[in-house]
Amino acid sequence: MRKKFFLISAVLSLLLVSSVQAQEDTRDALKSYSFLELQGGVQLTTNDVKMSKLITPTAALSFGHFFSPAVGARIHVNGWQAKGGFKDLDQYYKWKYMVADFDLLVNLTNMILKAPSGKHPLNVMLLAGLGLNHAWKNDLSLTANNIPVTWNSNRLSHNLRFGARLETDVTKPVGVSLEVNANSLSDRFNSKVNSHDDWQFTAMLGISFRFGKRYSKPIPVTLPIAQDALDTQAAATAAALLVESEKKKVKKDVTREEDVRLHKEGFYPIRVTNLEDESVYKEVVQFLKNNKNAHITVVGYADKGTGTAKENQRYAKERAENFKKKLVKDYGVNASSVATDSKGDTVQPFSENDKNRCILIDGKGIRVYTETVEVEE
Repeated sequence: MRKKFFLISAVLSLLLVSSVQAQEDTRDALKSYSFLELQGGVQLTTNDVKMSKLITPTAALSFGHFFSPAVGARIHVNGWQAKGGFKDLDQYYKWKYMVADFDLLVNLTNMILKAPSGKHPLNVMLLAGLGLNHAWKNDLSLTANNIPVTWNSNRLSHNLRFGARLETDVTKPVGVSLEVNANSLSDRFNSKVNSHDDWQFTAMLGISFRFGKRYSKPIPVTLPIAQDALDTQAAATAAALLVESEKKKVKKDVTREEDVRLHKEGFYPIRVTNLEDESVYKEVVQFLKNNKNAHITVVGYADKGTGTAKENQRYAKERAENFKKKLVKDYGVNASSVATDSKGDTVQPFSENDKNRCILIDGKGIRVYTETVEVEE
């Protein structure tokens, strides 16, 4: 009995700890990122001489992007110096080379372990690629004068590559890597024709700079739930749905208000102070009657191109006042809702001279309207 008690207690404790850890693990899942990498190391082009004498330095620069935590691609450029030799003559020669490859990268660690955050201390990656290799400046003729060079001073070759790399945590901005790869090139790459492709092997250490990381939302962790908890949750959900279904929606009229403005212009013939355009009167009257607290200001103007300043001041004032008088007398407008002003010819609102024989009407008010909305009862 005591053993069963301890066993049940241990199981419940484990579930409780797992639940707390799941709630605290709010890290987002790594979605994609870009990187720039610098590498340096050694290369070896296979030959029939001592391999230790063929090791030369190499360097590389690459730019790439991981479209997901497991799959990416890069453009990789590397090169420096390669070396070959003749065993019987104990002669060695070297040449320059540069190779540009498009490589596919597969992060086996993220593919197999599938951590939501993509955070692993060490990542194991495979790579494969295709590119072009350019070689030049072969000094074979300087070291073995009796042996002809099997390619001219500039050589372009295919480059097939596969390899593997170890890389530190990809979620950090700076990482360190170790990469080893094998490259298959044209038969004449090492200046010898052997009826099969030449092989070049490289080993490089690198430092990478990761940027442009994108994350998706946290991946929820599903934990075992006891059956009674499931039943309780189902009952609560059903009750909530029942309450939601019992709510009735009714239509209701709601009164709303919004600020409205008016701007109208009226134009006059020379020396005329009564506006003949009835449409202006009607629109102003409609604005004043249909809107709450509506009021207007009528400003009179005269053109500067004719008359004197004194005459123009009189014309402008009469235009504004006559407009107000007609609104009050003929249309029943409340006089307190209309203000007048006069600018004479001191202000010219229009660039065209004749258009400045005018009045400008500006108004403010509140539009009250009813809107039908659907609300829960």
